[in-house]
Amino acid sequence: MAKSKLVKANEKIAEGVVGGYKKIEEGVVGGYRKIEEGAVGGFNKIADKFVDNFLTKEGESVEEAMARLSAEQKETKRER
Repeated sequence: MAKSKLVKANEKIAEGVVGGYKKIEEGVVGGYRKIEEGAVGGFNKIADKFVDNFLTKEGESVEEAMARLSAEQKETKRER
């Protein structure tokens, strides 16, 4: 059976609506991801600077201090 003009027009409209929705969705999600990455990156820079200035021991890197602090925190939770 041949499709009527109305059915073809409806399909074309549906494709346009779905395509527009996907473009909007990709834009919103992409924007959210950029904001999230910026916020998390900024937080991590601040946290690293704080650890470097106040929590590292002599000759200890930031990564080593964070690992030590994490281990100490786990040990403290186990003791409770």
